[in-house]
Amino acid sequence: MTLFSGIVFAFLFGTVFAKQVKKGQKFLLQASVVGLGFGMNVTSALKSGKDGMVMTIFSVVIVMLLGWVVGRLLKVDKRTSYLISSGTAICGGSAIAAVGPLVDADDDQMSVSLGTIFLLNALALFLFPPLGHLFGMDAAQFGEWAAIAIHDTSSVVGAGAAFDAAYMEPGTKVAWETATLVKCTRALWILPLAFATMLLFRRKGKKVAIPWFIFLFALAMVINTYTPFPESASKFLVLLAKHGINATLFLIGSSLTPAALRACGVRPLIQGILLWILIGVISYASIMLF
Repeated sequence: MTLFSGIVFAFLFGTVFAKQVKKGQKFLLQASVVGLGFGMNVTSALKSGKDGMVMTIFSVVIVMLLGWVVGRLLKVDKRTSYLISSGTAICGGSAIAAVGPLVDADDDQMSVSLGTIFLLNALALFLFPPLGHLFGMDAAQFGEWAAIAIHDTSSVVGAGAAFDAAYMEPGTKVAWETATLVKCTRALWILPLAFATMLLFRRKGKKVAIPWFIFLFALAMVINTYTPFPESASKFLVLLAKHGINATLFLIGSSLTPAALRACGVRPLIQGILLWILIGVISYASIMLF
């Protein structure tokens, strides 16, 4: 509902304070993810991370390979195709922002890639929770599926929370805990992807955007598990984080203007949709079969 409210706002009023919204959205998301760490336990986190690691590695590699093939078949610009593949494989806009300078992408290529990933990312919030329920997934299975098949961290966390709220017992948070952990583990792949990108595109000397908030998220889990950190403080921080995620979803929706939709372009959008469907089907089959 929060995302939908943002979309309605965008269609009625357009983008307001676009630069400020973009920066605020990024900061709010990162701070909220760190806050969620205060509600998670390291022991259970390591188990979930171990279970999802193999699928994470496989999915990142397969998406990058399939992205190269699909991009060539659709004759999508090389750099745009690579950016869309990177965003689909790892963590949406964050991955695109990290590798964009390394491939020397221009503003148009960045805009098209971000617009394509952003559109599919917003749709995922509406589609994935009911699909997970329809396919008979439990909360842990859905959390892992969402973390692999949805692009940005904000929508992954939002989808996990929506699944828990709609289909689980009140107070259950298994889906969003699993989704958050697996997604944060997945986001660390920005680093090896960045180094691989520098080799592929021979762009030495370019700075890599390291996702420091992922390390702070891990630190928050350690503090919550191994220190006498007050339980009341942990609950308060988690509550703030959940409100922060809701605010982030509104900001995401408020950026989805008609102009942003038109900027995506047909071929890049088709590539994004095909990769999205492929990773969704492959990850679902792997999770349910193994």
